[in-house]
Amino acid sequence: MAKVLVTGGAGYIGSHMVLKLLEAGHQPVVVDDLSTGIQSFVPKEVPLHAFSISDADKLSQLLQAEQFDIVMHFAAFIEVGESVKKPEKYYHNNFINTLTLLNVMKQHKVKHFIFSSTAAIFGEPHYTPADEKHPKQPLNPYGASKLMCEQLLQDMDIAYGLKSVCLRYFNAAGADPAGRTGYRTANASHLIPIALQTILGQRPHLEVYGRDYPTPDGTCIRDYIHVMDLCEAHLLAMHHLLAGGESRQYNVGNGQGYSVQQVIDTVKQVTGQAIKVVDSGRRAGDPAQLVADSRRIQQELNWRPHYPLLADIIEHAWKWENICCRADQG
Repeated sequence: MAKVLVTGGAGYIGSHMVLKLLEAGHQPVVVDDLSTGIQSFVPKEVPLHAFSISDADKLSQLLQAEQFDIVMHFAAFIEVGESVKKPEKYYHNNFINTLTLLNVMKQHKVKHFIFSSTAAIFGEPHYTPADEKHPKQPLNPYGASKLMCEQLLQDMDIAYGLKSVCLRYFNAAGADPAGRTGYRTANASHLIPIALQTILGQRPHLEVYGRDYPTPDGTCIRDYIHVMDLCEAHLLAMHHLLAGGESRQYNVGNGQGYSVQQVIDTVKQVTGQAIKVVDSGRRAGDPAQLVADSRRIQQELNWRPHYPLLADIIEHAWKWENICCRADQG
């Protein structure tokens, strides 16, 4: 059994990770300032410390009191558009607060770290699917802040022997199949939740940004990975580090792309309902295709997605959205 500090453990991916750790017999402890996380997403048997990782004193007290084997770091801001408008917010939270966390870990001799990174570090794709060697030229402060953290982790390994695994997500989607947690935000910016919320009448329409891309149906193609498969990658990365493994960086995706129109069609099939769609022009910075080459993590950690089908991802997300809708209605 490992004792695991999960920062951002009340958020979307973090809350799924807590469930995965419990199911695997480990002991998660959550730190989350609840600025975007939701307290009820953390199981009652899991300790929740409601403060920001920017608070080095509170972090130090926690690491002094608990003998953590590893830290999983999910406490980041993730909205690309907002990062362009408020770059200082993203550099401060995503980079400076990560530096604070790593410094406290160094002081308390916690030597293992799993970092929630992103495919946004690559920028405009030079080729697809993108492997780990793809050029790293982020197009926005969100991606740049994550790339800075990856460089910091490489330097911390050289200087102090702090071993890390950086997992570069593509499009995390879906929800816990048992309906215990899922994606929950007032202003969803991801395609699948927006489509489902449109069906439920919580949004007036779904906007499609561009139908003139060089793809089979003219809409952008993205790689969607089930959130629980992503958590499985974290679990395997933890096992790798605790067994004495070296620092690694992995791309984590399905390796199969689906277009915006394919997602819309599959949402209709899964729900049996129509979606009001409004076509708009292209958004700046949207590549035509972005798909992961995940062969490295498959070969080295024996990771395989359990839910590779888009229909399964959407079915689990649909179940969760209905749970949320019923809760909102009282």
